[in-house]
Amino acid sequence: MTHARREDQFLPEHEDVTGLIPRGLRISAALAWRLIVVAAALYVVGWVIGRLSVVVIPLGIALLLSALLAPAVQKLVAVRFPRGLATAIVLIAGLAVLGGLLTFVVTQFSSGLPQLQRQLNESLNQIKEWLINGPVHLRQEQIQEFINQVFGFLQNNQSWLTDTALTTAGTVGEIVTGFLLTLFITIFFLSGGEGIWTFLVRVAPGRVRNRVDVAGRRGFASLVSYVRATAAVAVVDAVGIGVGLWIVGVPLVIPLATLVFLGAFIPIIGAVLTGGVAVLIALVTNGFIGAVIVLAIVIGVMQLESHVLQPLLLGRAVKLHPLSVVLAITVGLVVGGIAGALMAVPILAVLNAGVRSLLHEENPDPAEVNVLKDQAAQPNDAEPGTPTATVATRGDDDDKK
Repeated sequence: MTHARREDQFLPEHEDVTGLIPRGLRISAALAWRLIVVAAALYVVGWVIGRLSVVVIPLGIALLLSALLAPAVQKLVAVRFPRGLATAIVLIAGLAVLGGLLTFVVTQFSSGLPQLQRQLNESLNQIKEWLINGPVHLRQEQIQEFINQVFGFLQNNQSWLTDTALTTAGTVGEIVTGFLLTLFITIFFLSGGEGIWTFLVRVAPGRVRNRVDVAGRRGFASLVSYVRATAAVAVVDAVGIGVGLWIVGVPLVIPLATLVFLGAFIPIIGAVLTGGVAVLIALVTNGFIGAVIVLAIVIGVMQLESHVLQPLLLGRAVKLHPLSVVLAITVGLVVGGIAGALMAVPILAVLNAGVRSLLHEENPDPAEVNVLKDQAAQPNDAEPGTPTATVATRGDDDDKK
C-alpha cells in the first residue's frame, strides 16, 4: 500500500495522454470509426431496400421511364395539350409499341424454333460423330451411358424442378404486380412530377432549399440525358448485330436483336452477355466459322459503341469513368440482381450531377434549370477553365441565342 501511494504522488489525477499517441495513429483511428459508421449506414440502407424491393424496383423503373417519356409529354404540352391528356397519349402509345414488339418477338421465336431444333439436332449429331470417329474415339455405349445419367439426374431431381416451376409461377405473379405498380407510378410522375418534387423539397431547411432543389433537378436532367442516349445506343447495337446475324444466316434474328437492345441498358456487361448469347446460337446452328464471324460483328459493334456512340451521345453531361461504371454495376448486381445492375449507372449519374451542383453552385435559381436539356445536368457556377464550366457556358450561350 505504501509503495502504491508513493507512485500516485508522482502521477497527476487527470493526465491527458492524447499527446502520447502518435499523430498517424490518431488520424487512422478517426478515419476508421467514421468508415465503420458509413459502412453500417450503407448496410442498413441496403437491407431496407432489399426488404422493400417490391416497391423500390418499380419506383426506380418508373423514374427511368419518366425520364424517357417526359420529353414527349412536354412537347404535347407545348402545343396546348392538357398534361393529363398528353400523359395518357404517350403512355398508350408506349404500351402499344411495347405490346406490338413483344407480340412480334414471340411470333418470330415460335416460327423460328423448329428450324433451330433441326439445326441443333444436326449439330449434336456432328458432335456425336466427332466424339466417336475423332481423336477422342469414344464408344457408342459410353455416350449412351452419359445420356442415361443425364435423364437419371432429371428424374431424381424431379421434385426440385417442380418446386422451381412453382417458384417461377410465383415470380411471374410478382412481375405482373410490379408492372402494374410501375405503370401507376409512372402516370403520376409524368402528370404531376413537378408538384411531387416541390413537396419533397420542402423537407430541406429554408437556407439550403434552393441548392437542394437545383441539385435534384440537375440529377434528373442527367437521368433524362442518360436514358435518351442509352436508348439510342441500344437501337444502334440491336440493328447492327441484328443485320450481322441476318447476313450470316443465324436463326431467331429478331428475338436476338431484341435481347441485345434490352441488354444495352446495362452498360458494358449487358452488351457482352447478350452478344455472347448470339455467338453461342451461331456456334450451335452455323458452326465454328459462323460463330467467329458473329463474334467479330459483336466486337465491332461494341467498339463503335464505346469509342463513338457513348462519347458523342452521352457527352459531358453524364460522362462517367469506365471503372466507376463497372464497379457500380458489380455492386448493383450483388445487391439487387439484374434490377440492381440496371439501375446502378443511372443512380451514379444522378448522384454525380447532384453532388457537383451542391459543391460548385453558390446561388442557384431553380427556375433556370430545364431538366429536359442536356446542359441542365451541369452546374452553372463551376470554376473557370474546367470542362464543366465550358459545357455549362456553351449551353447558356445557346439558350441566349
